[in-house]
Amino acid sequence: MMMNRIVGIVILCIFFIPLPSHGKQDALDGKTQRAYYVQTLIRIADPVLDALSKNELKKRMPLEAKYPDTRRDFMHLEAFGRLLAGMAPWLELGADETEEGKLRKKYIDLSVTGIHNATDPESPDFMNFTEGKQPLVDAAFLAQALLRAPDQLWGNLTEKTKENVLEALRSTRGITPGYNNWLLFSAIIEAALQQFDGSGDLMRIDYGVRQMLAWYKGDGAYGDGPEFHWDYYNSFVIQPMLIEILQVLKDHDLDPANNYDLVLKRASRYAAVQERLISPEGTYPLLGRSIPYRFGAFQLLSKVAHLNALPVKVKPQQVRYALYTVIKKQIEAPGTFDEKGWLRIGFYGHQPELAENYICTGSLYLCSQAFLVLGLPPSDAFWTGANIDWTAKAVYEGKSAPIDKALRNNGR
Repeated sequence: MMMNRIVGIVILCIFFIPLPSHGKQDALDGKTQRAYYVQTLIRIADPVLDALSKNELKKRMPLEAKYPDTRRDFMHLEAFGRLLAGMAPWLELGADETEEGKLRKKYIDLSVTGIHNATDPESPDFMNFTEGKQPLVDAAFLAQALLRAPDQLWGNLTEKTKENVLEALRSTRGITPGYNNWLLFSAIIEAALQQFDGSGDLMRIDYGVRQMLAWYKGDGAYGDGPEFHWDYYNSFVIQPMLIEILQVLKDHDLDPANNYDLVLKRASRYAAVQERLISPEGTYPLLGRSIPYRFGAFQLLSKVAHLNALPVKVKPQQVRYALYTVIKKQIEAPGTFDEKGWLRIGFYGHQPELAENYICTGSLYLCSQAFLVLGLPPSDAFWTGANIDWTAKAVYEGKSAPIDKALRNNGR
């Protein structure tokens, strides 16, 4: 008991030390920045995972929404599925004897317990997978998390919990997706079923993929349905899920047209655009709907970096430095968390007026998707190289930057 307490104190000392303010951020190296990424991710995660691991999420979780009664039945799966999808690549590194590895062990255990409680029909925290339309969305994020951490999440579940998870995912088939990015929610759930027990509905997968490819608008961007939208849904949902669905098809020899390479090339271009959207101060345009997802807007940039698929002219260290600055600027805004550590609606602090009708406390945990780069081990060049200014920072300091070029021929 005493040894566990000592280990806990050491971990806290390493990961919760005060870090320099924005004025000194240029001095931070990759190791210190990684520690900040980890510190921030677990700060976001702790209220959700601690409560769910004790079957107390429904009892403890606050609800903030424009119309609370319309979101009450959905917020728990929203928070858990979205949070876990962002944490999964970090958890997939597994436990080891480093202090970070010991910390991962703690959160792997919490997450596995959370999956059990969320999908056990006898559990007080059994989540809603069937009532209304929203469960399709967040079951998809749970499926995404399992695909991203097949060893540490799926692999550590008991056989009974695996059966419960598969049944929960299959139960969403009664929900008809909208004719937009929602097609990918159905498709990624079926991709997970295909991956884990071979029961995926290939027609639902094929329809979602084909339709999204048909909605490609050029230069790395897809429409959210037939029309193009100026928002961050290419990053929130569309391109990361498209990549991951096609990865499953590729692994099962079900991608004869090699669409995986095509969508990854387009994603690489979109990631280059995202890197250029980050201002020298670490801000970015307040554009489109779902703005309270905060830096989850940069999921695709983080995803492409995690896959080591950045364009040649975008260096991993400039993405690390840029994402660090964005995350730090938003997460430290006063009012971002309530007094018990739960996220509050806003873009920079607490701004509930920015919420659409479908936004609630649970929705906000999509911000965790910016942390996919933590799936790169500490020894990766992403973390070990010196800081490199991202494009806008370099240009506004009078330094040179590469000319931007569109992706031609639809990326083929």
